[in-house]
Order: sequence, then structure tokens, then C-alpha cells
Amino acid sequence: MDTNMSELLQAQSHVWHHTFNFVTSMSIKCAIQLGLPEAVQAHSGPISLPDLISSMGLPPAKAPYLRRLLRLVANSGFLSLHKQNDDDVERYSLTPAGRLLLRDNPFNAGALLLLVLDPVLVEPFHHMSAWFRSEEGDGDVVDTTPFSTSRGGGKMVWEYVATDPEFSNLFNDAMARDSGLIAELVVKEGKAAFEGVGSLVDVAGGTGTMAKAIAEVFHEMTCTVLDLPHVVSGLVDGGNVKYVAGDMFESIPAADAVLLKWIMHDWSDENCVKILRKCRTAVTSDGKAGQVIIIDMVVGNQSLDEKLVGIQYAFDMEMMVCISGKERNEEEWAKLFLDAGFSNYHINPILGTRALIQVYP
Repeated sequence: MDTNMSELLQAQSHVWHHTFNFVTSMSIKCAIQLGLPEAVQAHSGPISLPDLISSMGLPPAKAPYLRRLLRLVANSGFLSLHKQNDDDVERYSLTPAGRLLLRDNPFNAGALLLLVLDPVLVEPFHHMSAWFRSEEGDGDVVDTTPFSTSRGGGKMVWEYVATDPEFSNLFNDAMARDSGLIAELVVKEGKAAFEGVGSLVDVAGGTGTMAKAIAEVFHEMTCTVLDLPHVVSGLVDGGNVKYVAGDMFESIPAADAVLLKWIMHDWSDENCVKILRKCRTAVTSDGKAGQVIIIDMVVGNQSLDEKLVGIQYAFDMEMMVCISGKERNEEEWAKLFLDAGFSNYHINPILGTRALIQVYP
């Protein structure tokens, strides 16, 4: 084959790969919603297609269609395909990635997939080009997103969440599930950051998954979860974890350390500086010299491979389209810290696409 034609076909395949990425994502979403991971996991060994149809309660006529779904899910790395020598029956088992889709997995990652692929967050991407062409904002400041100008009806995500209970539950579940995985990594790989800390405030900590995990390891530490009233309403204090209703833009309780887990990427630089200044006040009250612990992405970190950096870029687009925030590189983080009055920081890249950042007054 002519070299130019070979290159042309490779280029076409590259375009097609990115064209149909969404089909793979939506197929995995379908598998989760059908309870496929649970059906596979519940079987005593690799499970056949007829047994899957039966255990999932699907009409037998859908068997050939389910097989096509299974083929894609397996090719995407969520199922392993088994064939025994004595028969030609295909059987399936979960891969490590597939097990992360199980609802009862404490490190469940499927909740975030369901959130990101929900129509509420997908629809704004259809309006991204129109948003780029629109003339609005003040100088270099743009105060809208494709979400707010389309699906949000003028509202930002945080305002919209309060109006849609079903989406709110989806959002809170995804954040809590992610905190379970990150908490496990943090208390093992980043334990040194919390040693000697007597009191900690988990800012916008939701239902307290992160704070509870830290409190279980550091029994002498007092952990406070700060979040908006509608988030912490009805949550009960327990052990060394308590809940406080409040607004991080107004005030943060004094503590030895303030934790910001996946918070800063939601906000503009201006708002991040406001939050950080409140954090600085909290960790320096009464002459303290505490720290702010940030769990977030550091884009383009040299320790990451190309695939992980690509995930960071995709997250950045999600923030731009739906949240009005951004993912930041080290230079951008350093400027925020300096503008907020901090003098030093340390980045520990132990959390895959994210890092644990310690910031000091």
C-alpha cells in the first residue's frame, strides 16, 4: 500500500477513535445501569451470556444485543473474556477496572461516570461553540459557562443542584465515592501531611467521607466538616467528627490544618484567592502556623504519562463548560498561593492524576 494512503487511513482511524469515544462511555453507563457488574460478580465463576440474561432479568430476545454490548465493554478493559477448550461458550469475569463499577465497592468509580454522563452535564457541550462566539463578560472576565447559558437557564451548577434533587443526589454520591478512594490513598501514602495535626477542617466536605477516614487513623485529631446548610442538614456528629453549616467565602473555623479536596478547580482564580485567604486566617489564628492541604490536579506534572495528562486536559474542559473553574499547572498554583499571602508550598504527586499539595503561611 502506498505510504501516503497508509498515513491517510491511520489519520482516519485516529479521527474515528475520538469520534466514537462517547459510544464507549455511554455503553459502560448502560452496563452500570443494567446491573451488569453485579450480575457478573455474583456468579461463582466466569458467567455465560444465557446466565447473564437470566440473572439480570432481561428478555431472552435481547441476548444477541447484550453480547454486542459485552464485546465492547470487554474490549474497553472492564470484562475478561474466557473460552474453555471443551466448548465454544463465551464467559465473562470482571477486571480490576470492572470491579470499580460495583455499587457496593467502597472505591466505586461508576458514580462519577454516571454524574459526568448525565444529560444535565452532557447537554452544555452541544452549546460550547455558540458560547465561544458570544460576546459577554467584562474585559478578560467571562462570568458565564455553556452550562449557565443552556441547561442551567442562567444558573451556575451550584445554583442548579439546589433545584434538582435527583441530580443533587447523583452529585453528592459521586463526590462521596471519590472521597472514599482518595481517603484510602491519602492516609496511606500521604499520612505524613497529617501527623501532628490536632484539628482539621474539611472545607466543602459534603457528607464527611474524607474527614471520617482521616479521623479513623488519627484518633486524637478533631475533624470538622464545613459545608452549606442544605448539605449538612440532618448529618449527625460522631466520634471526633462534627458538622458545621457555613460558607467558605464568609468564614472557616480556626484549625491546625484546612483540607480542600477537589474544591479549588471549581472556581476562578479570583474566588480561589478569596478561599485561600479565609484558609490562611483559619490556620494562623492565635499565632498558629498551620497549613492548608489541597487535593487537586497539577496539570502537566512531569511524573505523569501522556494518557494521564490527557485525562487532566479533559477534566479542564469539563470545568470550563460546566463549572466555571479550571485545572492548573504548578506555575498557576504558585501564583494563587502568593496572591493569597502564603510563603511556601510542597507538591506530592501520589494520587494519580491528582496531587497532595501542602501550603504554608
